Amino acid sequence: MVAQKRTLEESSIPHKSKKSKIADGQPSNHSFTTSSLATEEVDFPRGGGTSFTPVEVKAIRAEAAKEANEELFADAETQHKATKKRKRKSDAKKPVEDKNDKIRIEHLNYKRMNVGMKILGQIVSIQPLALIVSLPNQLFAHVPLTNISTQFTALLEAEESVEELSEEEDDDEQKPKPRVPNLSDLFCEGQYIRGVVTAVYAHGSTDISVIAKSRDEIVKSSRRVELSLLPERVNAGIQKADLKTGFTLSTAVKSIEDHGYILDLGMSDVSGFLSFKDIEQGPSVDNKLYRGQLLDVTVTEMSNNGRICHVVANQSTFSSSCLSEVTNASSVLPGALVQSLITAVSSNGLNLQILGFFDGTVDQVHLQHDVTEKVYKVGKKIKARVLYDYSSSPPRFALALTQHILALKPRQEGELKLQEAFPIGRILDAVKVTQLESERGAIVEVQTGLEGFVHISHISDEHVPSLSSSGPWKIGTFHRARVIGYFPFDGLLQLSFKPSVIKQKFLQIADVEVGEVVKGTIKKLTETGLFVSLSGNIDGVVWPNHYADITLKHPSKRFKVGASIKCRVLVLDTERKRISLTAKKTLLESSLPLVSVFEDAKVGLVTHAVVFKVYEKYILVEFFNNLKAIVPIKEASEISLHKLADAFPVGRVVQVRIIATEPEHSRIIASIRQASASFKTVVTDISTVEIGNIVGGKVSEIHKDNVMLTLQPTQVRALISLKNLANYRNLSVAQLRASLKTGDSLEDLVVVTRNTEKGFVIVASKPKVKAAQSLKGPLSIDTVTIGQLVGGRVTQHTRNGTLIKLNSHIGGILHPTDTCDDYESGVPFPSIDSLIKATVIGIDQGRKQLSLSTRHSKMYPDQVKTIIDRDICDISDLHPGETVRGFIKSVAEHGLFVTLGRNIDARVQIRELFDEYVKEWKDRFAVNQVVKGRILSVDPATKKIEMSFRSGARKDSSQLSIGDLQIGQKVEGVVKRIEDYGLFIQIENSKLTGLCHKSQLSDNKDADAAVALRGFREGDRVKAAIQKVEKNKISLSLKPSNFVEEDFDNHDSAVNGDGESFGVIEDDVVQDAQRDDIGESEDSEGDSDDTMAVDINPDVQVFKSADFKQSNPSPTLPVPSLELVNGFQWSSTQPPTEDEPGSDMSSDESDLEVSLSKKKRRKRKEIEHDLTADMHTKTPESNADFERILLGSPNSSFLWIQYMSFQLQLSEVDKAREIARRAIRTINFREEQERLNVWIALLNLENVYGTDETLESTFKDAAKSNDSKTIHLRLASILDEANKLEKAEEQFKRTCKKFGRSSKVWTLFGEHYLRRDNLEEARKLLPRSLQSLDKRKHLKTISKFAQLEYKQGEPERGKTLFEGIVESHSKRWDLWSVYMDMEAGQGDIQSLRNLFDRVFTLKMTSHKAKAFFKKWLELERKLGDEDGAQIVKQKAIEWTQRANAS
Repeated sequence: MVAQKRTLEESSIPHKSKKSKIADGQPSNHSFTTSSLATEEVDFPRGGGTSFTPVEVKAIRAEAAKEANEELFADAETQHKATKKRKRKSDAKKPVEDKNDKIRIEHLNYKRMNVGMKILGQIVSIQPLALIVSLPNQLFAHVPLTNISTQFTALLEAEESVEELSEEEDDDEQKPKPRVPNLSDLFCEGQYIRGVVTAVYAHGSTDISVIAKSRDEIVKSSRRVELSLLPERVNAGIQKADLKTGFTLSTAVKSIEDHGYILDLGMSDVSGFLSFKDIEQGPSVDNKLYRGQLLDVTVTEMSNNGRICHVVANQSTFSSSCLSEVTNASSVLPGALVQSLITAVSSNGLNLQILGFFDGTVDQVHLQHDVTEKVYKVGKKIKARVLYDYSSSPPRFALALTQHILALKPRQEGELKLQEAFPIGRILDAVKVTQLESERGAIVEVQTGLEGFVHISHISDEHVPSLSSSGPWKIGTFHRARVIGYFPFDGLLQLSFKPSVIKQKFLQIADVEVGEVVKGTIKKLTETGLFVSLSGNIDGVVWPNHYADITLKHPSKRFKVGASIKCRVLVLDTERKRISLTAKKTLLESSLPLVSVFEDAKVGLVTHAVVFKVYEKYILVEFFNNLKAIVPIKEASEISLHKLADAFPVGRVVQVRIIATEPEHSRIIASIRQASASFKTVVTDISTVEIGNIVGGKVSEIHKDNVMLTLQPTQVRALISLKNLANYRNLSVAQLRASLKTGDSLEDLVVVTRNTEKGFVIVASKPKVKAAQSLKGPLSIDTVTIGQLVGGRVTQHTRNGTLIKLNSHIGGILHPTDTCDDYESGVPFPSIDSLIKATVIGIDQGRKQLSLSTRHSKMYPDQVKTIIDRDICDISDLHPGETVRGFIKSVAEHGLFVTLGRNIDARVQIRELFDEYVKEWKDRFAVNQVVKGRILSVDPATKKIEMSFRSGARKDSSQLSIGDLQIGQKVEGVVKRIEDYGLFIQIENSKLTGLCHKSQLSDNKDADAAVALRGFREGDRVKAAIQKVEKNKISLSLKPSNFVEEDFDNHDSAVNGDGESFGVIEDDVVQDAQRDDIGESEDSEGDSDDTMAVDINPDVQVFKSADFKQSNPSPTLPVPSLELVNGFQWSSTQPPTEDEPGSDMSSDESDLEVSLSKKKRRKRKEIEHDLTADMHTKTPESNADFERILLGSPNSSFLWIQYMSFQLQLSEVDKAREIARRAIRTINFREEQERLNVWIALLNLENVYGTDETLESTFKDAAKSNDSKTIHLRLASILDEANKLEKAEEQFKRTCKKFGRSSKVWTLFGEHYLRRDNLEEARKLLPRSLQSLDKRKHLKTISKFAQLEYKQGEPERGKTLFEGIVESHSKRWDLWSVYMDMEAGQGDIQSLRNLFDRVFTLKMTSHKAKAFFKKWLELERKLGDEDGAQIVKQKAIEWTQRANAS
């Protein structure tokens, strides 16, 4: 039969001979080529019939034989005799080669694979619903869940039916639900299996339900072939006679019995039995087998009745069992080890005869590579393992001789698996090409005994249609390669020669690390996310909440397809082959440690996180790799937050500190509060600080009611009340907050409370009352002495001073003029309940009352300190003409009473209040204000003192007449009317009007009088000289030559009087304190801070007594208020008692009260004057005033910015921000400039009071709402003016990058560098700018840079730039003019003359020439001399003559 089979195969010999000839380059005719190609294109050349008729086949064979004979005879005649011996040797081998060619050795591919083919495979991956299997010749297949075994499918169906029944019925006696094992329980990776091809899908088909979409190339390639492992299909064709000892087959567990398992052999009349003791194989540890599980077994014996086949499940027995005989070809299963005989050896492999009858082939891939060629000789017997059958007639099989397939074990390199020894991504410096397949690829030798396969698509980055033996990849060449995968069954590495793949950073998801910064290309932008290509086939996605630090309304404007993007790996999901990225700038630039696994979360670690979700009591933040932490509400901020969602929106990047971990619950607790910069140096261990310790520290934070300190040197946090500190310093809370700065040192503090849980202490100012007493023992009226230091508590405010309780028997009074040596910085009425230290200056034995003083000069006379307001003890201390300061005691109908000292008051009449007439003067004054005035008269007998607030001497009320004027006299006046011929000026302090002719405006004869006249406006104040007085006509002159410097100095002194400003003292600090007290009176809870705010700007509206009470509804308000509606009457919170010191009025006050009481009834009938008409002329001083004015002018940015400034004076930065945002919402969108003004004010605010984050956020909002370029430049200017040079430079760079086509941006950037004397960087900008700017802007930009060189750089370089411009653009007269102006600034007249000479050599119009000559003449008069001017005039005449002649 063997000989007969070979006779059948002889038909293929001529075809092989033709192919050999083509490979050797021998000529062949067209019909031969066509025949050969036709043979090549047939999928199964020896598998069946042909499309030719028998006659055609016979003709073709005859023609082929004839051509072969001709070729052979021709070669024999032309060969040399010397080669006869070698030819004989080759001829001796030729029959062997012909014999080998009888059976063609073919590679398995998808075209040659057909349904029903049995094949051996190796499991490489176990999916939830399928097995991924590696097949011979670098192919892959998949096994669906339902193709495992009939029993396993039945279990799946039973599970589904049980679920349906459980939904419909509730049966208590229902059987327990059977457990269906997972595929990982039944199989393991690397396991060899026998299967049958059930389907081969077309290329690109993806309609396979059992395999989900995957990025894994192996899983993708396995979609094309579907296998079945069902025993009835795999074992089809096995006869009962084949079941002899040593026969191997695949079975399925059918049932579990008492002593073993009943197996399904796939044969209807025979069942298998496996005893428990014969189990030595199984994926599970305990070797427990599941119903439906597949087993590879070896037959041990058949039962006598022939129905039971006893088997053993031993892997070594299974792999070593050798098949010796079968009944037919279908009994030869893939995976069977068979005896073989080598019948032929070729360069492509071996031809074998197996089981003495069937033909088989072994391709080169499946030969053992570590043996010599001499091992495989014709006629030698070897053992080989069947891989698959060709499904041809006669039967033919493919076999393997490789060691790992013979042993049925995974390929290993030493003790490591192939995947571990050569991981994906490893670069191999030199691999040797050992075999070429022109249409498929190359086989290379990696090392001895290990080969790799390079597919033709991975040979080069360029398209390679086929491989030739003479090309760059010919056999024997060495190349650099990279491992990109594996072919586990063949034991080959999948390699690539592509340079792009070798340089590729990532080849698989596992190569990417969480937290790594990567660069990619934007592939697609959808509503759900941004897809980025990282490397090769590895993609990542950026979810919308990670586009940026802020929420992007229009992501498409920022992300363009094809653009590069920088991201950081956020989440790495290797199972789903998914990478999540973040493009948040804060996370990209973060230098803090990354937290991606629970073990990274160390207590005390500070890192960045993203707000994931906000709850009512805590915040959930997310680190990298979906690791989350909880931030309790108390750890979210130092201040109390009413709503966490408003302060921490989802997606915001925050800095957190890990404060606790719970490994048992995998929970992390973090703190945002403790991650702040001020918290880094804080020590939570307060054991070193005890109650009662005297400590000191530095201010770290200032809050509404308290101050946070860092104690030195322990670094323990401490809190001190602002009220306590204000009382200790005798200041109001508002004044203290305004003066206290972060970093200030506070000493002499006492620890009063310790909070060990939160790690801070509460401190208070150290009381100094007891230490201040100079005498030991209890204080009494008999022992106290003048000059003694005492301490007490403020109990009450009266008209004559502050009452202080020293002990239960002794009290004291502190007059306002005794509070300090400088009334502006002092507090006339200290706060109620505050503790103060004072010195005794008077003793009243009868009333048991002491007169006290807190003046520094009285308390510490030995210390030298400037006394601004001296102590006035007696009326004799005052002298007429002396300037003094005091406090307003009362506001009467006819003037003011001012307290200058104890029982010393002065009167200021209405006419002495102001230099000019003021109708509503009362609103400008309030009780306890600090005022300054001049003493007019002192009457010791009547104790009357007259005082004036007017500046200098009284002005003479007499008016000037025309007879009082003299020629040359200097007078002041106001421009009354403007005519074409001059100005009409009304002389001050008269009814006279004079004319200043236009010729008398300037000393320059050539000046344009019309231009000079346009510089005046009606109402302008001017100083003029009398030129002529004739017939009641006055001629005036404004020429500067008529005046000397002393005329203007005298004018200034006359305006300023004697240089002193009288009236209400302007003090910004006290003014701010007053505003703070008004704004915070409701929160003061009875504090008397309002009483200290008495020093207010006279230009600001001051509340009357009734209004003041409404604004400050404190029941303990101690300031006495004056009610003037119904006569002169005092009213206060408490009527004066007989014991009250100083309750007696002066005689002047008594007389005034009597006179006012007589007009009481008449005053009631008078109609009050409506002051609301004048409210718009007054400067607002409260929130209500601003709100009222803004109702009338909501679009005025000036008012809104004033409102912001008012809040900043009160240290209300947040309110100022709110007002700015409100202004932007309120101002009409058409008022772009007004809105821009508010935005710029807000940027200035954030620059001064905010952080870098708030400034950046505001800047981005402003850029969206206004012209982006304007905002970019304004921010750069703000940073530059604030001397934040590095940030300004960064902003300029950002602006140039975004607005590179703007000349203004580049020139401003250059000016910034020049102001910093950074000449090199400034000069580098010019060529950079010209690369970005349009050509039409080049001249303008070069001119601007040249001007900057003249002004702030090197004039010579500027001159060089201008020379280049005018040389190439000689007709640009504007550039010539600018060039001349720059040279004029240098003062070099000769250089200017040269420029003008060059200009006039050019052709120009007479109009332009006139302008240049005029400019030249002016410069000659200014910088040159008269000779030069004459020369210019002469040249102008000559130029005109030439122009007319031409």
